[in-house]
Amino acid sequence: MALPSSSPDGRRLRSERTKQSIMEAYIELLREKPEVPTAAQIAARAGISTRSIFERFVDLQGLSLATVDHAFAMGEAQAIARNVDGDRPTRLRSHVETRAQTCERWLPVWRVVVANQGKLEELRDRVRFIRLAIVKRMELMYRPELETLSAEERRDLLIALESLIDFESWGRMRETHGLSFDEACSVWVRMIDRMLPPTPTRP
Repeated sequence: MALPSSSPDGRRLRSERTKQSIMEAYIELLREKPEVPTAAQIAARAGISTRSIFERFVDLQGLSLATVDHAFAMGEAQAIARNVDGDRPTRLRSHVETRAQTCERWLPVWRVVVANQGKLEELRDRVRFIRLAIVKRMELMYRPELETLSAEERRDLLIALESLIDFESWGRMRETHGLSFDEACSVWVRMIDRMLPPTPTRP
């Protein structure tokens, strides 16, 4: 049975749905135009009053941080690690396609976050956290190859690979060079394959 909207739990659920719609409206606007939208624009897109935004978020900075966290959680949920124990070509293709889908979906949000990180330390923390998560995923997907390297070599390779598969790298391939999704994935697969050391033979 649905909770009555007048009950405390019903009001809380309704408020959470409104909060969700605000963040989703924020993300939609970022995808259309890579700049921080105004409260009025967000409210209009969400179909609510501006007052409703500030009843749920202290200010636009608080909304921005909450939206980044929401987007990251959604991205993580969509980017499940697959084929971790597969052979090298399977792991390469799986990792690249998952990473590419994340970049394709979240590049506009990432650009705004990076552009505004100088204004808010919490955004800088989010950028660092996301980049570390990218590195952790590569450590998982390419463990057999990385384990053949010294600690210093492994660190250097991961730094180089993280730069290769950065959001902006994807944007340049798709926008500047006009590559299709599959073509851009193939570039990443070939380059990562060249950069990784040989896969050790399993006993």
